[in-house]
Amino acid sequence: MTSTRRSDFDVTNSVQVSSPAAVFAAVEALYRPTWPGLSMDPVARAFEHFERLFAGKVAGYHGVDTVYHDRQHTLDITLALARLIVGYERQQEESSRLGGARAVVGLVTGLFHDVGYLRRTDEKDSRNGAEFTRTHVSRGARFLQEYLPVLGFRSWVPVASDIIHFTGYEVPFARIEESVSDPRDITVGHLLGTADMIAQMADRCYLEKCRDRLYAEFVLGGVALHFSQGNPRVKYASGLDLLRQTPEFVAEVRAKRLDGDFHAAYRYLEILYGGRNPYMEAIERNIEYLRQVLRSESWQLLRRRPPIFAASNDPMATMRGLMLGHIKRVWSGS
Repeated sequence: MTSTRRSDFDVTNSVQVSSPAAVFAAVEALYRPTWPGLSMDPVARAFEHFERLFAGKVAGYHGVDTVYHDRQHTLDITLALARLIVGYERQQEESSRLGGARAVVGLVTGLFHDVGYLRRTDEKDSRNGAEFTRTHVSRGARFLQEYLPVLGFRSWVPVASDIIHFTGYEVPFARIEESVSDPRDITVGHLLGTADMIAQMADRCYLEKCRDRLYAEFVLGGVALHFSQGNPRVKYASGLDLLRQTPEFVAEVRAKRLDGDFHAAYRYLEILYGGRNPYMEAIERNIEYLRQVLRSESWQLLRRRPPIFAASNDPMATMRGLMLGHIKRVWSGS
């Protein structure tokens, strides 16, 4: 194994998280000894469908065209989720264990947690999946309602449709916890929400991706700037402005979501790594490096250019054109 972490590998530099086959193999290696006799066929089918869907090879859908929420993003989170689920299961008494079926449904929910960014071919007015930033989780829930029965998990549709919202901001968490009756399902939701946050913030190129890609998605999604009472309102003036606000954002996520709402569920990873937590360590390194950059304003220190794993050849060029057009329209008031 190379000592330098590669841009499309996980925090341990051992799994290529741009490859559905590599992530499935890693998941299988975790799940099989934890639930002996569990059929991995639904998981294998889900990974195959995910690959075809995000590549634009499933009727009714365009392939993934978001540049931050690309294929690698989803696979990285799915691997982190599998590790969290297995780490949790290996530390529980029998009565608290999730069981194989719940572990599979949770994983499939994670695999499709950002499917709401994919445009349907009948959505003629949409130009890029980032336009669904504010509603993508609800769109993902509707997808699961259609897809889980295909895998033989129809009875799990209500649970999956609720717990997917632990990855977003559309539904208050208290409302989800009122709706879901089994505490084990809430636990899976907390693990899912934790995986979604820690895997992306631990990405080797998280800082560059925020500046160059997430900002562009936030522009198209109406998050960076939008109209309020007839006037433009700016939350993030640029990719650099987004980075300036990132240390505070990460601290808030840690306090309110990871340690608060999700009850420090990231600690379930530590049994797999001899008491260490490679995800939290990587996040701390990223933020400390960002603080150095912000103090010096040496933006050239952020020089990584990782590949984008989308369905088109040059999705960043398309995204930039759409972003600039959107900014012009907002400031012109049209």
